[in-house]
Amino acid sequence: MFSSLAKLVRYRGLIQTLVVRDLKARYRGSVLGFFWSFFNPLMLLLIYTFVFTKVMVGMHSPDMEPYALFMFCGILPWTWFSSSLLEASNTLIAGGNLIKKVLFPAEVLPIVTVVANMVHFFLGLPILAAFILYYQRPVDPMELLWFPVIVLVQLVLTTGLALFLAALTVHFRDVKDLLGNLLTLWFFSTPIIYPMIEAPEDLRWWLNLNPMTHLMTSYQEVLFFTGPHGHAKWLLALGAGSIVVFLAGYFVFDRLRDSFAEEV
Repeated sequence: MFSSLAKLVRYRGLIQTLVVRDLKARYRGSVLGFFWSFFNPLMLLLIYTFVFTKVMVGMHSPDMEPYALFMFCGILPWTWFSSSLLEASNTLIAGGNLIKKVLFPAEVLPIVTVVANMVHFFLGLPILAAFILYYQRPVDPMELLWFPVIVLVQLVLTTGLALFLAALTVHFRDVKDLLGNLLTLWFFSTPIIYPMIEAPEDLRWWLNLNPMTHLMTSYQEVLFFTGPHGHAKWLLALGAGSIVVFLAGYFVFDRLRDSFAEEV
């Protein structure tokens, strides 16, 4: 496994090429092209703003104002996470012609999916930054230094899960159908539309077992909430756990690698 893992560095050029191809293919034939990467999060944030300022007024605590911005701080990274897993679960089946080529590294396909969705996440950040400035939300520069760490932890965790799901779906096609429902449950079990502090006391232990809880809370503390934050220890623990998840996901992928060509 570790010999295959070491080869990933050599495939960085291939990964970059396939990510660019994926991004171009996603908007091929559209008039606005890559500008949709900016317009989609902008429209999403404007819709949230309208709904929670005109329709669902007073349904959240004052500490979460503006609520649309609070929610967007979680929705943006969650979209990266959920889209990556959904797309990665089918990536080996869709790329069957490439898998059957003897020299093609199959693990590149789910990794490309994760990285491509990370690029979309980055393209949505200017919209988030613009609204943070518009609402005059104070952001601590020292807290902002944690942002690359949070992104790196999410990248490692998401890649590990993507590799595992991609390998599993080749043998069990039901996985990609079950995954959509699982992600819906996972979404509501993660403090995205509500802050961790407002979760019922008897459920917080359950939420603490959810790795996405600590990622979303970290994003919220860096980008939305002000004052002292104490989530760094959870983030660092999750970082160590994410490495374990990545290695486990790659181990499963590597063990099943020889059967991919027959199954796709």
